[in-house]
Amino acid sequence: MKRRRFLQALSTAPAVPALVQQAGAQQAPATVPAPAAPGRGGRGGATGQVPHIPVGTPDDSADTVAKFFTTGQFATLKKLAGILVPPVKGNVGALDTDAPEFLDFLIGASPAETQTLYRNGLDGLNASARRKFAKAFSEIDAKQADEILKPLLVQVPWVYDLPKDPMKHFVYQVHSDLRTATRNSPEANKAAANTGRRGGGGAGLFWNPIDPV
Repeated sequence: MKRRRFLQALSTAPAVPALVQQAGAQQAPATVPAPAAPGRGGRGGATGQVPHIPVGTPDDSADTVAKFFTTGQFATLKKLAGILVPPVKGNVGALDTDAPEFLDFLIGASPAETQTLYRNGLDGLNASARRKFAKAFSEIDAKQADEILKPLLVQVPWVYDLPKDPMKHFVYQVHSDLRTATRNSPEANKAAANTGRRGGGGAGLFWNPIDPV
């Protein structure tokens, strides 16, 4: 007799939690179901997967902007880069390697003396262009730019004996810096590898884009 009652009670036991859960569901306020763990399918046809959002860099969706130089100074620097270090004989040019953008960061982290040299030099070129041609330096053509730059290009026999004239000093320095940044860029290294030439910056050594904190 006791055994029969025990089996009857056992057979009805699962129904008790179900009734309790049903009653609780009627009293509890509606809640938003939590998302299922990634990779596990939910009930009722829901996949429960978290949508994948691709992550990119800001440069993928926007142009790089100058951070140290003013807009006018940076435009003059880009114009200089295209003139002083053009793509010739299968080599990449300064504009192909984003050398102006690299110098914008580099000069921004340089001593105050170098920053002043660059700022005054870029402003000086822009002022000369406006006096001669009533245009910004970035807007003049190659012939007009040559008229301004040619008197400023001088030979420097020794790197520690730079021109005393500030503008000549600047043009020599920016030319050297643009060539160095271009020659040691990933683009120049790749171009050299594709043509079988040895990379200008050494055996696979080049600067990487830097994102300062």
